[in-house]
Parts: sequence; C-alpha cells; structure tokens
Amino acid sequence: MMKPFLTFLGVLLLAACSAEESSWKLSGPTMGTRYHITVVAAPAEVSRESLKADIDAELVAVNQEMSTYIPDSELMRANDVAVGDAVALSDNLALIVGLSKTIYQQSSGAFDVTVGPLVNLWGFGPDPEPETVPSDEEINKLRAQVGSDALTLSGNTLTKSRDVFIDLSAIAKGHGVDRVAELLESKGITNYLVEVGGELRTLGHNATGAPWRIGIERPSAGQVVQKPIAVSGKSIATSGDYRNYYERDGKRFTHTIDPRTGYPVEHRLASVTVIADTCAEADGLATAINVMGAEAGLKLAEKDNLAVFMLVKTDDGFEEQSSTAFSPYLESQGR
Repeated sequence: MMKPFLTFLGVLLLAACSAEESSWKLSGPTMGTRYHITVVAAPAEVSRESLKADIDAELVAVNQEMSTYIPDSELMRANDVAVGDAVALSDNLALIVGLSKTIYQQSSGAFDVTVGPLVNLWGFGPDPEPETVPSDEEINKLRAQVGSDALTLSGNTLTKSRDVFIDLSAIAKGHGVDRVAELLESKGITNYLVEVGGELRTLGHNATGAPWRIGIERPSAGQVVQKPIAVSGKSIATSGDYRNYYERDGKRFTHTIDPRTGYPVEHRLASVTVIADTCAEADGLATAINVMGAEAGLKLAEKDNLAVFMLVKTDDGFEEQSSTAFSPYLESQGR
C-alpha cells in the first residue's frame, strides 16, 4: 500500500503565457520527493521569494507532523505511546488519522495505515527484498500487528488497543498538497497547480486562461499520455503497481500489499486515478482502490459517487474503465 512511485505526467500547457498574465514556477525537495507549483497572476502584494519561503516552511511543518523518517515527529511520538494510553494530536494530524480511519472503513480494510510490517516483510520497505517468499506463518504472525480497527480517535485524542505502527505515507503527500493550496488561497492566489510526488490540486485557470489540463500516464516505458483531462478546482491522485515489483521463481510480486490478506495483490488493475475535493482524500482512495482491484473498486466508486478512472491490463494492452462520476472530466477534454 505504500507508494514509492506515484504517477504524474504533468500539465500539458497548450500555449505560451499571455502578455497580461505572469506565471511563476516554484519547486523544491520535500517528503523524499519534489514539489512543483505553478502560480498564475499572483496578487501584486505577493512576492515570489516570500511565497516560496512560506511554501517551504509549510511543507517542513507537514513533515514534522507526519514523517516516520523524523524520530521526533509528532506521528513518531504518537507511535511511541503505550497501548491503552491516550495521546493528544494536533488538529492536522488528527484530521489525517481520522480520514485514514474513514477510508479504512469505506474500503472494508483495503486502505490501512498500519500495514507497514507486512510491506517490510515483502521487501518493499527499508529492508531488502527477501531471498525467499515469506511463509504463511510469518505473514499470519505480522497480521496480528496490523489493523486500523485498533485505532480509536475521539476528537483529537488517539488511543491504541493493540501495538500497531501508524505510517501515513499513502496519504501525507496528498495532505501536503492541500496545505500548500490552502496557503496559496490565503494569500489571494486563485489560479494555481500544486504537485507533490505525483499528487496534485488545481484552482482557476492556467496562463492561457483555460482549465488546467492533466495527462494520465499510460503504464508503460516512458511517459506517454493515456488520457488527457481538463480539471480545475479539484485534486487528483494516481496509484499503480507497474513500476515497483520483483520476481521469484517466475512469479511477479508487486509492492501493493493487501492488508486484509497479507499478500501482494494479484489482480489486473494497473493504475487508478481519483479526482476528489481534497488531495488527501484522492490519495487515500487511489491507494484503497488499487488494493481492491477493478471490479470491487468500480463498485465502491459507483456506490459512493467517486470519480475514478482505471487502466486494467489485458492480453493486448490496457482497457479503460471509469465511474459515472468521472464522465464529466472525460467529456471536458474536448472543450
């Protein structure tokens, strides 16, 4: 469920900037990846240098709250609290832990921020690939250490009924995008694209005055657009299993681990793209549906009115499948 590589082709700029509008492109390192931001027609009182400094500071704050690579981050301090003891979370961390619990329940356990021990067992965490495939006994032992049902959040107070370890890597980048977007809007910026490690959020229009145009990447060698979509005022996240895997005895094992079984998924869903109001929600749902597979994922999308686009492997290439709520974005590409 962890996503070391997140699909992002980029914005397809259809023309150069107009004379009336200026466009800033800002970028930098964050969360083990990079951010890329485009701002169009910023208010006169906003300087490029101060804006970038504020963005960097906001992303540092997100890391300090939610990283598992910073020993004294708020999340790591919460992870150290003993079973049964209560810990008060900041508003931001409580928001994302609560959203993670919601998506866990919505997806019947397919999205689980405590799945890390199983991911590590299969060699997709900090540990190297195992020499042999993990045994049923090893998997079942670790499954006892996994499950977001062990997390209880009451207001901002978190307690654990079992010794589970929370890792927000499948949703924190999306939250980082949201935080930067909110920062931009607080400064009166109404036209932007924010992207962190493949997750993005847009508002308003690009430098040509058109809606932002995003390319969904085809799961193949090189960056090739499978489907362009025009979308503004929404967030987009893509999850896929086609770049991070290994083979043992002729069988392919993907990094997408189903926390309900403890095993890598074996379905034919290659990638899933979700459009939602917030990037954290899109990020978590894309991961959940990538675990669930095309059939179950599409059922969830239709039931909950989710905008979902999937590429499913076939013998001849890839088949496109999408939910009813995604249709307006497909229709808009020709406008």
